[in-house]
Amino acid sequence: MTTGDRTRDLYAGTVLDDEQRALRDMVARLAAERYAPHARDWDRERRPLDVSERKFLAGLGLLGLTIPTRYGGEGRPLLEALIVLEELAKASPIAAWPVFEACTGPARVIEQFGTDEQKARLLPPVVAGEKTIAVSISEPEAGSAATDMTTSGHVEGDTVVVNGVKRWCSGAGHSEQYLVYLRLGEARGGKAIGAVLVDGDTPGVSFGPQENLMGFRGICSADIFLDDVRVPLANLIVPAGGFSKLFTAFSIERLGNTTMSLAVAQTALDRSARYVIERRQFGHQVADFQLVQGAIADMVIRVESARMLLYAAAREAGTGAPSALAASVAKCAANEAAQFVSGLAIQLHGGYGYSEEYEIERLHRDSHGWALAGGTLNIQKIRIASEYLGMRFDQRR
Repeated sequence: MTTGDRTRDLYAGTVLDDEQRALRDMVARLAAERYAPHARDWDRERRPLDVSERKFLAGLGLLGLTIPTRYGGEGRPLLEALIVLEELAKASPIAAWPVFEACTGPARVIEQFGTDEQKARLLPPVVAGEKTIAVSISEPEAGSAATDMTTSGHVEGDTVVVNGVKRWCSGAGHSEQYLVYLRLGEARGGKAIGAVLVDGDTPGVSFGPQENLMGFRGICSADIFLDDVRVPLANLIVPAGGFSKLFTAFSIERLGNTTMSLAVAQTALDRSARYVIERRQFGHQVADFQLVQGAIADMVIRVESARMLLYAAAREAGTGAPSALAASVAKCAANEAAQFVSGLAIQLHGGYGYSEEYEIERLHRDSHGWALAGGTLNIQKIRIASEYLGMRFDQRR
């Protein structure tokens, strides 16, 4: 048993069954052999995953894990998709991205709230790796305050005409389709918000330059400009007034974010554990020093606490969605664990931690991105207090 296996299996006997552990171990081997050797180059070159690799993952059934069997998927519980996601993300977040989008992203909105016709038409290409759907929520003046969005759509006959600008769209310019959150009426707040699926090659759709982000390199991000974009009415996934439905589905995506953060934390812990055993200073293994032992213990506590919160939320979700409270608690715990553990890993590695050679600095860069994406830590904590206290807090003060 390797160092990483000790923590990975700490609770596996009570949480994962034999089939789930076998799935995890298979994907872990695949990720280590196929993707881990390329992670550093992909990050340095900001290279997105080739479509051929997306189709390879689809061929293994990994893009349809949570999609019902009648649409070509496996119909498995969310937990199993998150197990796969973590193992891929420990090798490279870029390799994990197609599974993230297919199993916890916009495809789940369609699966949860689309019509039978929409599901039958839109989900099989995702499962087959032929198309990726990216989510478009944030705007220049509507980030955390998503209900302030101004991107709008109005119905003309059998089409929806869409106008607006979307920011921070992960996958922009490389995904084939976009689930655009937009305002479909004059009502304020979330009452008029719905979502429409837009093909990336539709006339009137254009993209800004790729953002040079601190982390997430290879997971492309850019603005989307929508200028009188005419979308078939059949692609209206959630009509006006469905923001609460979209928010419910977004809790699934937050567990995807949680898993990506957990992968950062676990990888930083595993590499630190190996390093302090192999590295010698003052005639001793670095692991002999009590301050180092305390640091490793703190890292294990953070990682395993985050994992248990994630697994509990995923168990609650089953094949559906977790509660907003469970999703936000898990996301906060994992986001903070990733930042804490990867930061401490840099200290334990010394100068090597600050070098690209050991890839610890990459983990730390990515940890901050996950804490911003999908709702910042501060927004999550407001949500947690709101759900726990049974109150709603007005942020316009």
